[in-house]
Amino acid sequence: MYNRHYFHTFAQVSPILFTFFRNFAPKYINIIMVSVSNLLANTDKTLFSFEVLPPLRGKSIDQIYQTIDRLMPFNPAFIEVTTHRSDFTYREVEPGRYQRVEERLRPGTVAVAYAIKQKYNLPVVPHIICSGYSRQETEYELIDLAFLDLLDLLVLRGDKSKQDSRFIPKDGGYRYASELCGQVNEFNEGKLLYGDRHDMLPQRCFSYGVAGYPEKHDEAMSLKADIEALKQKVDMGAGYIVTQMVFDNEKFFRFIDRCRAAGINVPIIPGLKPLSTLNHCTMLPRTFHIDFPDQLVKQLQNCTSNDDVRKVGIEWASRQCEELISAGVPSLHFYTMNAAPSIEAIMKNVRG
Repeated sequence: MYNRHYFHTFAQVSPILFTFFRNFAPKYINIIMVSVSNLLANTDKTLFSFEVLPPLRGKSIDQIYQTIDRLMPFNPAFIEVTTHRSDFTYREVEPGRYQRVEERLRPGTVAVAYAIKQKYNLPVVPHIICSGYSRQETEYELIDLAFLDLLDLLVLRGDKSKQDSRFIPKDGGYRYASELCGQVNEFNEGKLLYGDRHDMLPQRCFSYGVAGYPEKHDEAMSLKADIEALKQKVDMGAGYIVTQMVFDNEKFFRFIDRCRAAGINVPIIPGLKPLSTLNHCTMLPRTFHIDFPDQLVKQLQNCTSNDDVRKVGIEWASRQCEELISAGVPSLHFYTMNAAPSIEAIMKNVRG
């Protein structure tokens, strides 16, 4: 069995051969595929990657395939698949009587990730989260991922419950992403909970990235504390950092400077979100605790329709990408929800 973590970035060294194997000999692609961490660490050009959401409960995966098909001409290096916690809601069981039930609106992360990997022969990075998961449930998920050879992960704390004013871990779960990194590391060493052992990863192991916040995580007490928490996860083994969506490149570059000064030397890739609706102008800053640059604010203040915002969003993100490419970022990473047409336009602008 080949250890894919020891291979160089074959897709970068020989893209013609890589395309041949991916299209005509897919069963061999896992032999030459590298981890996303190694891919980002060894690339000599700016790659392209993006994130998709599992479909809403009861919906088809076809919309995800349509998004990927639209963006495949730009040769994505990897695709992330988000994970969502369950939350409590109230359903009417009979007239005037409601029952509190726990529901997950977007289940199926592992299944969606495997389906994408099988269909497109690309590295796929499912998210694993603390939020709404116990240690035992995390272990079950790691076992499933190991069985399916989905060995690239993005390790996150996840969002708080809609009912809570602050993040509260599930009984038997984790409060911090660093604790989740610890469980992944122990799984890589063959350790299960309660002192049991496994033999599912004889010659390979999970590789993972983590999230970073150029404008500070909203719950961090200071920028310094936020960077220290990030460094802890990198010291534990995180191979790269994906940032929260950022609209101001200067803030992204300052974030990199702070990370490097703290001894964080792994690849850092910017998260990008094309603006496409009037609602984004207020919802994104409020939800993700970010600020728009003054120049972008002035442009958005003149928008009176979604089409106006979409045009501004494409132009702004295109300029962002051009500057980021010039700065040599490892990848342009896009959040795709309802934005695939805009991302397509942006990539055409920056790649010609």
